[in-house]
Amino acid sequence: MAEAESVIGTPDSAGADESAVPVERPKGRRRILALFLVAVVAYLLDLGSKILVVEKLEGREPIKVIGDLLRFEAIRNPGAAFGMGEAFTIIFTCIATVVIVVIIRLARKLYSLPWAIALGLLLGGALGNLTDRIFRSPGVFEGAVVDFIAPAHFAVFNLADSAIVCGGILIVLLSFRGLDPDGTVHKD
Repeated sequence: MAEAESVIGTPDSAGADESAVPVERPKGRRRILALFLVAVVAYLLDLGSKILVVEKLEGREPIKVIGDLLRFEAIRNPGAAFGMGEAFTIIFTCIATVVIVVIIRLARKLYSLPWAIALGLLLGGALGNLTDRIFRSPGVFEGAVVDFIAPAHFAVFNLADSAIVCGGILIVLLSFRGLDPDGTVHKD
């Protein structure tokens, strides 16, 4: 635990000496910048890949990347993960909007770089899929998401989905390690 505390710069509240000089909390601004930088990179990679897929792959045969294990295939997905909930596109749009607002509000209390990266991945992925839902056919807030990464025996997905999943996994790992978004470490 002491090693993690020295890395993130927070004292262990259970074993802290009250007469010790308090450790200065890292500056939050740098963490917010990291969150938005990760979000912008994830968003731009997703947006760029979808533009290429629509332009070069839609309406054409799938491209085999690794034999039968992985191919690129343009799919329009009006639903959620694995194509479920196609009739609830507007609900997924609302959920993505709420997630974006929560992340932006949480950013004010963000002092942890790992959390900034995780939340940046979630934010970039949510923005990527929300952009599709707003601007792609069949209409505003009902648009179908462009998916194209098609592993064998698995659902077709995109880079926004990958960013969301990676961000979610990182959040679970950080939570198990006891690291909070404000940079404190707790013992449970």
